[in-house]
Amino acid sequence: MTTMSLPIVNTCSVEGCSYNHDHDCHAGAITVIEETSACGTYFADGHKGGGAETGHVGACHRTDCVHNSSLECSAESVEIGPAGDVADCLTFSAR
Repeated sequence: MTTMSLPIVNTCSVEGCSYNHDHDCHAGAITVIEETSACGTYFADGHKGGGAETGHVGACHRTDCVHNSSLECSAESVEIGPAGDVADCLTFSAR
């Protein structure tokens, strides 16, 4: 079995997310959810969370994205920011 390297969240411009520290995502791994390409890991409660390392994309439910390979993101990196939702995968590209 081959393990896929998880792409990093290159930038996150979502203000107020608990995992956003100076435009860097610090969640261990985010999930991009279906239908809207929203970051399912977005959480705003006023406390800072996550680890010291830059976050990665752990799962992608957008099967219609060119970067989706077996429900995992194959992009080199992704950008998260406001679009249709407060936090969306701006790297999403439909097949």
